[in-house]
Formats: sequence, C-alpha cells, structure tokens
Amino acid sequence: MAEFFTVRHGQASLGSDNYDQLSPLGEQQSRWLGEHFHRQGTRFDRILCGDLLRHRQTAEAICAGMQDGPGEGQQAPALESFPELNEFEFKQVMGAFLQKHPERRPQDGADARVFFRVLRDAMHAWIDGEIQVEESWAGFEQRVQRGLDIIAEGAGRTLVVSSGGTISMLTRLVLSAPSQTVVQLNMQTRNTSLSRFFFQSQRGRDSVSLHSFNHTPHLEHPERQDAITYA
Repeated sequence: MAEFFTVRHGQASLGSDNYDQLSPLGEQQSRWLGEHFHRQGTRFDRILCGDLLRHRQTAEAICAGMQDGPGEGQQAPALESFPELNEFEFKQVMGAFLQKHPERRPQDGADARVFFRVLRDAMHAWIDGEIQVEESWAGFEQRVQRGLDIIAEGAGRTLVVSSGGTISMLTRLVLSAPSQTVVQLNMQTRNTSLSRFFFQSQRGRDSVSLHSFNHTPHLEHPERQDAITYA
C-alpha cells in the first residue's frame, strides 16, 4: 500500500519584506522533524515540494535532520519541485478583499491574530466569488488536484512539503468536503505539522484516504511548547 505524508513549511518571515524565507525557528522546527523521522526509522522513496523558497528550505532542513543522530543517517532521495504544490497567492486575495473593505486593513504592528481574521474572511470572499484574483478558486482547486495526481504517480512512501492552504485543499479533495472546509483547516495548520494519507485500490480503482491531520510529534515536548507556530 502506498502512502504519503504532507508537511507544512516551517515558520516563515511574517511581517518582513520577504515572507518566503524561513525564520531561524522555522529551520529548527524542520530539522527537529527530520530527527524525528530518523529516530522512528521512517524512510522515504520520494521527496516532493513546491518551488517556493520556504518549501525547499524546509525540505532541506528535514533531510539534514534525518542524517543526524546516533546510528547510520538516512540518505534522502533527491528533491523534486512542482509548482502545483505551491500556496495560493494569499497577498493577492487579501489585497482584493481590502480594496473592497479598506476599513478592515490591519494597522502597523497589529497582532498576528488580526491578520489571520482578515485572511479568513478574504478566503471566504474568494470562495464565494465576491473578489477576483489572478488564480480563481476553481483554478486553485484544479491545480492542487494536479498536484495530487503527481503524488499518486509514485510508489512506496512519499514526503510532500507544501503550504497550509494547499495541504488544506488537498485534504478537502480527499474527503470530498465543502469548499469552506479549506478555510477551517488552513486556520489551524501548524508549521511543520504532519498529515498522513494512504492510497488504496478498491474495485479496481485507486482511492486516497486520510489517516491523520496536523500532528507535530517533534514539537510535543514540554521544552518545545513555544516552538509551535502557525505563520
């Protein structure tokens, strides 16, 4: 039975000029996850990621962690990058929403929770067709479906490094859930969290099932509680 794990990228640089860059904590989160895989003896036949910098940085730090620790380190397979696994353009979505609702624009220095409330409402408006951006909601859905097809091409165990919105859409497609489910899942997806899926053959057709969602076993230690992040 083939399976794949999705990983949301490590903490990025929210609030900086370049969000698409891991913070020092984001790199550490990713390395800890690789060390967790090493301790568990989890090996991968393929490692896929989007072609954003934070995706590659996360995947590379995971691979570095898999080679650390006692015993023989794991030689990870070469990274494969696919734009189908990229995040939606959340800045465009928020920009279109704020153009329509300028009173909702967060003030400089506002708490991150304010940003996420605006993003949540902007995503709902995007889904409902109240705002238009370069990639439509239907286009995003179709792109992630192509990404799922790429994942399905492999056998064995695959690691997929992507973003919260993309992983949430992929999960929604697997569950055949309503579109609004993507917003609910996206708002709770942790940095470097793991979700696990299985491919199964039923009546001659391949299907995908969800085993677990949004786990952070590498961060669930008393001394790492402050390392659980969402941005």
